Parts: sequence; C-alpha cells; structure tokens
Amino acid sequence: MTYLAKPKFRHPALVPNKLGFTHRDYEGSISTLCAGCGHDSISAALIQACYELDIEPHRVAKLSGIGCSSKTPDYLLGQSHGFNSVHGRMPSVLTGANLANKDLIYLGVSGDGDSASIGLGQFVHCVRRAMNMVYICENNGVYGLTKGQFSATADQGSKSKAGGTNNDAPIDLVGLALLAGATFVARSFSGDKHQLVPLIKAAIAHKGSAVIDVISPCVAFNNHPGSTKSFDFVREHNEAVNSLDFIEAREEITVKYEPGSVEEVKQHDGSILRLHKLHGDYDPRDRVKAMNYLQERHAAGEIVTGLLYLDPEPRDLHAALNTVDVPLNSLGTRELCPGAKVLEGINDDYR
Repeated sequence: MTYLAKPKFRHPALVPNKLGFTHRDYEGSISTLCAGCGHDSISAALIQACYELDIEPHRVAKLSGIGCSSKTPDYLLGQSHGFNSVHGRMPSVLTGANLANKDLIYLGVSGDGDSASIGLGQFVHCVRRAMNMVYICENNGVYGLTKGQFSATADQGSKSKAGGTNNDAPIDLVGLALLAGATFVARSFSGDKHQLVPLIKAAIAHKGSAVIDVISPCVAFNNHPGSTKSFDFVREHNEAVNSLDFIEAREEITVKYEPGSVEEVKQHDGSILRLHKLHGDYDPRDRVKAMNYLQERHAAGEIVTGLLYLDPEPRDLHAALNTVDVPLNSLGTRELCPGAKVLEGINDDYR
C-alpha cells in the first residue's frame, strides 16, 4: 500500500507569510510522477508563487484535464478548490466556473497532448474570450502515460527514445496564444525556477488570459540526445529575452538603475513587472514583433523564454459581458427573477 498523504506536523522553523501560512500549507499530496520529472518543478514553482503572494488557498480554483500534467493540481494547494475534467475539456469547465464565481483565482494546468491535440479548440476559444485565468501548459513533447509517442508540439526532426523521427510540423502554443488574443504570454523552462516563479506571480496578478508554456522534460521518454525538449537541449538553446522581478501593488516601489538597463511595466492592478532586458530591442508590449521574433529564433534553433507579450490594460470576459459586480452564484431569487415588467423591457431592447 502506498501512503500519499503528507504528515501533518509542522517544523517550528518554517517561516509564515503575512497571512500566517507556511510553505507547507500550500503543498498537496506526495507526487507519483517519475523522479526528476519537470512537472514536479512546476508544482514547486506554483507553491512558491502562491506562498510569496500571500494567497488564501481557498481563493484558488485549480482545474486540469487528463495526462501526467493534469495530475499536478493534486500536488499543490491541498486546501483549495479542484476539478479534474475529461481529456481536453478543462477550458470549458474553467469557463463555467469563472462565470459563476469571478472572485476566485483560476489556475488551469494542462499538457501538450491535452491542449494541443484533443483540446486544441477548447484552448483557443478559452483564450480568445479573454478568460481571467492562468493557463499553464506543461510541455514535454510526448504522451508520457501511453509510453512516449510524439505529441503535437514535438519539433519536426526530433527523435524518440525508440529511435523514430517526427515528420510533422509542431504546434506552437505560444504563437497560437498570441494569435488568439491572449494578453499575457510567456514561455519558461521547468529547470529555471528564478524565471518561472516571478512569471507565475505576474500571471496571477494579470486580469485576462495569461498563458505560460513551460518546457518540462519527460525523464522517462524524452530526455535523450535527439530530443528538442530534453534538459540538455533546452539549457544549450535557451534564448532568454528578459529576466524578471515581480513587485506587488501594495508595496512601496523604490529602485535605482542606469537608464536603459531596466524597464518597468505597470499592470492594471498597480503591480509592477520589472524587466532586466537581455535584448535591448525587444518590446514585450508589441504583439506583432513578438510573433515575428519567435519565428526568427525558432528558425535559428533557439527556444525563446521569458515574458513574450503583455497588454498592461487587458479586459476579461466579465467586462465584455458587463456582468454584475457580485459573483453570479451569490445572486438571489429577487435578482435572478425580477418580474415580468423587467423581462418585457429586456425583450424590447432586442426588437
């Protein structure tokens, strides 16, 4: 019998955040993934981000589909809401939950099979509707649960562990997110916690569709020479356009820096993304240039990471639909059934 629940004891030296929660309070069950799996590093980054943001666990709704990646929500935020949907259908469940209760923080965790194959249409429509969410794709280029077949994000010419070559063109979820209108787009690497944690913190603070594609090597089936999503390949071909710091809105901002070395991007809630730009001509607020840059670097065999695009003044679905300020699931009979006279007025507006 496998014991998956973590012990309840707390070490007295654990440092609480401003809410009194320790790092352990943001953890979940013991992972059953392969030792060294990049997905566990992403879980650790999510835990760290929520701990540093002083988020109350019950304010988070974590949703997933099917696959190794979709097991992630079980490994973090054990005191938060969670829903594991069917293959590729997580965005629909997230959309319904968000419309019912917009006060929660929505975290969708998916994989390259769950998002780029059976769930591709769901991914695109969820993004284009400006759903206020953080959508993380744990991208390893293979179907790990079914013994390592190429997924839709596998690069053309990459080789499998068994020696086969992928002849199909890859689907780039970052490029697709940009085309679909996502207002926060980033790519990172599961082995780069210093980059990934501030990206997740900024995505949570962002009000709109925030998509983070995380290259997450599969140690069982896609971490060998010839793979373009192995630990060695990503480290050797990583083209980081910026390194980041995230500053919460409620904190006083004081900074000294030489002109041109640092750029600060203010988000809708007043939080600050401080970009330590590694490429002086890269502008994360230009969607078209971001798309062109991605294509140029991909042709050169490089994997671009960092904050790729940010709209500092996004609108989410609730703003587009002009919904009421309170969550829909808290409305009573009086608000939902206002009477025949009000209904008649609504009908008149459509005549």
